[in-house]
Amino acid sequence: MSKVTLKSLSEELDALRAHLLALTEKIQELEGAAAAAPSHSVEVEAEEQPASPPEPVEVSDEILIALSAAVAAYLGKRAPIRTVRLLGTTQWAQQGRVSIQASHRLDVQHVRVR
Repeated sequence: MSKVTLKSLSEELDALRAHLLALTEKIQELEGAAAAAPSHSVEVEAEEQPASPPEPVEVSDEILIALSAAVAAYLGKRAPIRTVRLLGTTQWAQQGRVSIQASHRLDVQHVRVR
């Protein structure tokens, strides 16, 4: 087993930061491409057809079972699922990344520099 030094830790931290930066740039690139991609829906002028609520998308039984299991695991008991809606935003993914990145902050108070 090799000896851990401050220099090796610093080099490893720099490598991790560079890798994290590359991953962040790739995520932003992919999200930008997804936002710029043409929608598969057909636009209809308002005069031709009155505005109607979007048609509900059917959720498969497998997805409902997985959601039910996740809710039961979170609450500690079974709970009925009344409705399921698909949200078309990236806020959920962004908040997840913020949470993960915040949990990996280094505690630099315990590192001594000689």
